Amino acid sequence: MTNIVFVGAGAMAEAIINGLTKEEKISPAFIHVMNKSDDRQLAHLKETYNVQIVCGQKKALTEADIIFLAMKPKDANNALTSLAPYINNKATIISVIAGISIHTITNYLGNRPIARVMPNTSATVGMSASAVCWNELVSEESKLLIINLLESIGTVKAVAEDDLHIVTALSGSGPAYFYFFAEQFESAAVEHGLNKGDARQLFIQTMEGAAQMLKKGDVEPKELRRRVTSPGGTTEAGIEQLMEHQVSEAIFACIHAAQNRSRELGKLFES
Repeated sequence: MTNIVFVGAGAMAEAIINGLTKEEKISPAFIHVMNKSDDRQLAHLKETYNVQIVCGQKKALTEADIIFLAMKPKDANNALTSLAPYINNKATIISVIAGISIHTITNYLGNRPIARVMPNTSATVGMSASAVCWNELVSEESKLLIINLLESIGTVKAVAEDDLHIVTALSGSGPAYFYFFAEQFESAAVEHGLNKGDARQLFIQTMEGAAQMLKKGDVEPKELRRRVTSPGGTTEAGIEQLMEHQVSEAIFACIHAAQNRSRELGKLFES
């Protein structure tokens, strides 16, 4: 059985642990968690998922097949430095730390199989849109294993490492943009007299339905929009306002700014 160690016990680590145990990918007996603080969270993980808490037990690192780096970026420097002497040569590293490159991780942990993953917070409900990349030392067998593990929290796409910056902007930060739109649509509906609860449920169902239409994949988004937009109708009136207020330009600027910030954060860590 594959021995897994999570270094870090925050929300993303828990989401992955939840997926692995719920989908029975890995027995809780082979999932180990360590964290530099927050005993309450560690106790919660133990009680909820029956995983093994191994803080201070470096032996877990020496016996690990896979090590998930799930600490906060600000803690990564000290954590990687302290972990390096204990990680065995066969272990594959999977990092979910935003902005820290494979090259940088290699500088800390040596030349070994390393993968980087950019999930999003929808991993909590098993609906993450994750992207993964790896170095040349990750075998084809290990790639399949990593993808299989990550599929417990949603869908997975393999990408080039440089593309993780745009993935961070698109799907990593994407849920926040969606929630922002939900806020605005809900507020507008309430301002025009609709009950807040009704507004939210109608918006959710509308988005779920639209997402399913897109997921079918047989019709382009532009055509789906055209089919809803009758000439002279209500949808056209709304679309005209979106165009007038330059929403398209705002979305492009949003994605551009987010991916630029991802690159900046990576450089800050490496410097």
